[in-house]
Amino acid sequence: MDLFSLDMAWQDSTLYVVLSAFLYFSLLLLTSLRVVIKRKPIGISLAWLFLIYALPLFGMISYFIFGELHLGKKRQKRREEMSGLFQSWLYNEVTENRISEELTSPSVMSMRRFVESYTSMPMMKGNKLTLLSSTEAILTELQECIDQAQHSCYLMFYICYEGGLADKVVEALIRASQRGVSCKVLLDSVGSNDFFKSEQPQRMRDAGIEVAEALPVGALRLLFQRQDLRLHRKLVCIDERLAYTGSMNLVDPAYFKKGQGFGQWVDMMVRCEGPIVQLMQGLFIWDWYLETNVKLSFEKLSEKSFAVKGEQNVQLIPSGPEFGKASIHQVLLTAIYEAKESLILTTPYFVPDDSLHEALTVAALRGVDVKIILPAKNNSFMVKYASRAFFDELLSAGVKIYKFHGGLLHSKSIVVDDKIALVGTVNLDRRSFWLNFEMTMLVDNRYFTSELLNLQMQYLANSQRLKLEDWQSRSYSKKLLESCVYLFSPLL
Repeated sequence: MDLFSLDMAWQDSTLYVVLSAFLYFSLLLLTSLRVVIKRKPIGISLAWLFLIYALPLFGMISYFIFGELHLGKKRQKRREEMSGLFQSWLYNEVTENRISEELTSPSVMSMRRFVESYTSMPMMKGNKLTLLSSTEAILTELQECIDQAQHSCYLMFYICYEGGLADKVVEALIRASQRGVSCKVLLDSVGSNDFFKSEQPQRMRDAGIEVAEALPVGALRLLFQRQDLRLHRKLVCIDERLAYTGSMNLVDPAYFKKGQGFGQWVDMMVRCEGPIVQLMQGLFIWDWYLETNVKLSFEKLSEKSFAVKGEQNVQLIPSGPEFGKASIHQVLLTAIYEAKESLILTTPYFVPDDSLHEALTVAALRGVDVKIILPAKNNSFMVKYASRAFFDELLSAGVKIYKFHGGLLHSKSIVVDDKIALVGTVNLDRRSFWLNFEMTMLVDNRYFTSELLNLQMQYLANSQRLKLEDWQSRSYSKKLLESCVYLFSPLL
C-alpha cells in the first residue's frame, strides 16, 4: 500500500472516530436535556444524570426504558375511554350510600375531600370490615367462598405462585367455572412470571376461566411502553356481595420463596361487605378493560346488591399512572401532618422521598409518637441499604424504628391517633407512589382501627427497637454502602 492510500485510510478512520464521538456526545447531551426539561423532582433528575454520566451507554438506555412514564398508546386510549364511563357511573349510580360530610369525622375530612376531587371515589357508609391476619385462614376462607359462589369470582393479584393452599384456591376456581360461575383472573406479568410458565394457566382456561396477563413485558414492547410499571393490587370480588383486599398475594407462605433466609411472609387481608364492594368491583372492571380491551358492564353493579352491612365508613383510594398517580402519596402526607398524638406504620419496603421523610421527622419533633415497623430481614438488597440511609435523621428526631423478627413483614398499614386506618397494597417507597397500580382503603371507624392497632401491637411484641447509639456504632463500611445505594434511592 502506497503512502497516499495510507493517508486516505488514516483520514477515513479519523473521520469515523470524530463522527462517532460527535454522535455519542450529542446523544449524551440530548438525553441530559430531556431529563432536565421533564422537570421531575430534583432528586430523581440528579440521580438519572449521575447514572447517565457515570455509565453513559447503560444510563441512556435505562433512562429511555424506565425514566419516563409510557402507558402505551392502546392502554392510554382505553384509559381515556374508560375514564368517562367510570366517572358517569360514579356520579349517576353510586349515590345511595355516599356519606355526607356532616357525618364524616373531622380527622379524615381533608383526606376524603382530596380523594374525591382527585379520583371521584366517594366515602361510603354502612360497611362491615373484618381484619384477617392468619395467611392459612385467609386462603382457606377464599377457597370456601369461591366454592359457595353462584354468579361471579373476580381475582386480581401481583403474584400467583403454585403450592399448598394457593393450589386449593385455584382448584376451587376451576370447580366454580365448571358449574357456570363467571371466573376472571388478572395477574401481573412479572410478579406471576413463574405461574405463567407453568401448566396451571392453561388448565384454568380449559375449565372456562378467563386468565389475563397484566402489563406484559418483552423486547419489542420497550419501544411502546415503560416496562417496569406493575399491577400491584390485590383484590377478590365474589357475587357482587363480598370482597377482599390487603397485602397478601395468591401464595401460600409455607411454599413461597423457601430457603432464602427471610422466613415466611407475614400478611393481612380485609374482608369487605357492604356498599364499598360496589366500588371495588368497579375498580376490577376498570383494570380488566385496561388490560384486555373487554368491557364488563357496570349495569350489574346496582346499589340494591350492595346493601348496608355494618356501620363503618370506608373510602377506596386507587392510585397509579392511570388513576391520579400521586394521590396516595398526598393522602399519606396529609395523614402524617394531621397526626396529633400517635402514628404507627408497617411496611416491608421503606424508601421515602424527601417530602415523606420530612413529614415523619417533623411529626416526631412536634411530639407525635411515631413508630415504624420494618422486617428485620429484607428480600431486596437495594431497598435494605437505601432505607437505612434515612435512619440517622429519623432516629435523631425521635422516630422509633422497630425490626420485626417473625418473618418477612409484608403488611402495609397506618394508624393515626388510634382513630384512622389506612390499609392496602402501598409500600412506603417511590415505586408504590408513582409507578405501581395500587389500592388503599381509608377507614373512618374506631372499632376497625382498634383491631388494626392490636395487630400492630402484636408485630411490635415480636420486634426489637433500633436505638440511635447502637445504630451510629455500625461499621464504616456499612455506612459507606448505605450512602452509595442512597444515591440511587430516587430510582428504586
